[in-house]
Amino acid sequence: MSLPPPGGRGLTTRLRTAKGRSTASQRWLERQLNDPYVRAAQAQGFRSRAAFKLIELDERFHLLKKGQRVVDLGAAPGGWTQVAVQRGAGRVVALDLLRMDPIPGATLLQGDFEDPAAEAAVLAALDGPADLVLSDMAPNTTGHNATDHLRIIGLVELALDFALKVLAPGGGFVAKVFQGGTEKALLETLKRRFATVRHAKPPASRKDSAELYVVATGFKGGA
Repeated sequence: MSLPPPGGRGLTTRLRTAKGRSTASQRWLERQLNDPYVRAAQAQGFRSRAAFKLIELDERFHLLKKGQRVVDLGAAPGGWTQVAVQRGAGRVVALDLLRMDPIPGATLLQGDFEDPAAEAAVLAALDGPADLVLSDMAPNTTGHNATDHLRIIGLVELALDFALKVLAPGGGFVAKVFQGGTEKALLETLKRRFATVRHAKPPASRKDSAELYVVATGFKGGA
């Protein structure tokens, strides 16, 4: 498993403008074709370039360990789940509203993590408490920064509430937020419940993206 060279893009591919294709669609296609992480994901069999975000976070924070129980919330299409399996997690349970194609070594569940039945299904599949809860979820963006920030913080709060129910003491929580970081109340909860809380922007996050990740480790347990 190798990372793309930093800044290495090679030759630039440009598309001829196709009839009926919008300018925005044209730009998106060209960006995908010229993105080294997209090419690396295809070459290494990952379902999305987002896999490299988790790889880079893991290289920095040493999140994934052999034999762990890992939950991947909002997992589709499954790039983060693939990384967790490849890095030796003992049990990996992926949950999403969307159906996913099978990933060897992982249990894929379809459902809403706010549903108590989904929570019970995750715990049953883990056969014990989780060591790490991952969330790369993000709402559809509106283009209005303040609104988008509030919407993703709401998702993070829900993911954290789920994590606090299923994590073992010493466990970790990783979730996507937007620039502006984690709101005060949420950050205070994280700092109270975890030994260490940090923000990071992995190199695989596009430079023009507002995304950051909150990385909380050393879950203290209890209420």
